[in-house]
Amino acid sequence: MQKGRATTKASTTPVTIHDVAARAGVAISSISRVLSGHPDVSERMRVKVLKAADDLGYEPDFFAQSLRSGATKTIGFIIRDISNPFFGVIAQCCEQVLRKAGYSMLLMNSDGDVATENTNISQLRRRKIDGLIASLVSEDVPELQSALEKLNAPVVLLDRKLIGFNSSAILTNHHQGIEDATSDLISRGHTRIAFISGSTRVYTTRDRLKGFKSAYKKAGVAYPTDLVSLGKFDAEFGESETKRLFTLKDRPTALISGGIGSTAGSMRGLKKLGLIPGKDLAFIAIDEWPMFDVFGQQYSSVYRDAAMIGREAAAALLEMMNGGSPRTIVVETAYIVRESSAGGLKAKKK
Repeated sequence: MQKGRATTKASTTPVTIHDVAARAGVAISSISRVLSGHPDVSERMRVKVLKAADDLGYEPDFFAQSLRSGATKTIGFIIRDISNPFFGVIAQCCEQVLRKAGYSMLLMNSDGDVATENTNISQLRRRKIDGLIASLVSEDVPELQSALEKLNAPVVLLDRKLIGFNSSAILTNHHQGIEDATSDLISRGHTRIAFISGSTRVYTTRDRLKGFKSAYKKAGVAYPTDLVSLGKFDAEFGESETKRLFTLKDRPTALISGGIGSTAGSMRGLKKLGLIPGKDLAFIAIDEWPMFDVFGQQYSSVYRDAAMIGREAAAALLEMMNGGSPRTIVVETAYIVRESSAGGLKAKKK
């Protein structure tokens, strides 16, 4: 007997599909077809059944439906830092697209920890999710790839590439945006440009670094190896490295800081040193966040569309769940010039 639960105040007894059939005066098979969204149902029948179900407060048993269909209508979403507003926008736009398609999204946070991420994947596997969207901590951890393979469900990776793993990927063309930003700074007279980003264990940093190096190579300017700091995408790392770099004897005249967390840390570090972006140094942030305005400066940035990334990720996953092949989608970046691109070269002008 298929049961649901009653939501009316009149009774706490679970309402069954038999009750709905009796109320509507139709066969149980007709109720099942209407509630499952079967296309071969007349509008008159659909309205009649839904009204009866609504009158009784009937809600289909989710778990029973999942057992029959083999689908949970649930999508997993793993991010490494739930406090990062960039990921918040991606998650929001993913959820909006998935909700319209009839899916619920289960959000999990790894805190940038591989072990936690592995646990997240295992928990989602036990929940029999229909698909997964994930921004992994690293691309070179065999146990993570093994865990993803055991999911036996379509996977879309955000800014990550796993060799030999059959998944869709939403990649960002960081190279071009960083190259454009660096080239602009070099054209203004900067040669000592600091660069802060995360680990090279992920595509994001590797692609950014390629763009940074490319700009120097094209300009024929010596590459400042001592000013490149790669480690973590967080505020603590951004702050500590900014303070270290800008207290060097031959300190940088410009800074490119990668990611909202790193950028916030860099801004804090500069403030503690008494340095003002756009005056004492040129400063370019990677990614945008409205809260940066509280620092009283219009910051130049390398922009990527988080909303588009979210929508593309959800669309790619839905496509795979409907039998489509995995594919790679590249989202472009744009260098946006604002006040903070100036400064740092008292004796030089563009």
